[in-house]
Amino acid sequence: MNIDAIMRTAPVIPVIVIDDVAHAVPLAEALVTGGLRVLEVTLRTPAALDAIRTMKQVEGAIVGAGTVTNPRELDAALEAGSEFIVSPGLTEPLGKAAIAAGVPFLPGIANAGDIMRGMDLGLDRFKFFPAMAAGGLPALKALAAPFGSVRFCPTGGISLDNAAEWLAFDPVLCVGGSWVSPKGAPDKPAIEALAREAFGLR
Repeated sequence: MNIDAIMRTAPVIPVIVIDDVAHAVPLAEALVTGGLRVLEVTLRTPAALDAIRTMKQVEGAIVGAGTVTNPRELDAALEAGSEFIVSPGLTEPLGKAAIAAGVPFLPGIANAGDIMRGMDLGLDRFKFFPAMAAGGLPALKALAAPFGSVRFCPTGGISLDNAAEWLAFDPVLCVGGSWVSPKGAPDKPAIEALAREAFGLR
């Protein structure tokens, strides 16, 4: 799958922080059962890479790594089996490394210069981050206007309360959110219900 197909799989990509690897599979099972197959495991904890390895065993799950900030982390994420890569920003070394690896890549942007740097590398799918702190939907509408072929996944401050408004904007293919994957031991029925609600947003 390329990054466009991954972004179109479901309206919400869960942004996941795993502290205990034992939580990874039950969480992934609940999210996938609820319709959210694309799972972004952030590299913010020591358990993240092992969580990616174990989540890949869940049928239907498309598991990637988030918070990838440099080529070394990219290599570790790929070694763990990540099927896509998400970054909070975009640097030339990381962008070139991801492209060379042939992995679907969703780098973060917050302004027109970021988008133009990405387009120079041949990229046209971006994470708008931090979405609310960077000006919210009005900022993204202004940013998207000059770049007709570019599509976005806003992340950062997205919740059930505002996700539908973001998704109604055509250049937005999906949103990233942590509300569907609360930290701690997974309550599978509750998470499945959150996932079903999120899947129904589009």
